[in-house]
Amino acid sequence: MSAIERLWADYQLPDVDGLYFPDGRSYEVCLDTDSASGMRFGGAFDLEEVLAEDPDWVTDIGRNRSVPLAGGGFLWGGEGMSHGSYGFCGRLHGDHTLAWALSFEDSNPFTDIQVSGNTAIFRSTSGVSITVNIGDPLRSGAA
Repeated sequence: MSAIERLWADYQLPDVDGLYFPDGRSYEVCLDTDSASGMRFGGAFDLEEVLAEDPDWVTDIGRNRSVPLAGGGFLWGGEGMSHGSYGFCGRLHGDHTLAWALSFEDSNPFTDIQVSGNTAIFRSTSGVSITVNIGDPLRSGAA
């Protein structure tokens, strides 16, 4: 079981801006208002290594919004409980296991989700807007 799967089982996410997949892949991500998607991806990193250095670098999450997907599963948007500025969004399978999650320390909670085809727009309480390819979020923030 990967680090993100262990965290998600307790409804927690890393306190690190990133895109996380249950197969263990993790990528740096930052908000970028100059990008059409509202974000930009950086390099891959090892979440197991990050958490080995500081196992408490996690936050409990709260779901603010859930949208069912026509093909099954859900999109979730919400907040981290450790900081008021923390927000996350993600795709879940029908059994609520994680397909992918994006987390941002400075976005504020994501409370609005609009879906059109294979694209979702997540909006936060501070006006941050990110556009995500639901099937392949890495295609969303390509530089």
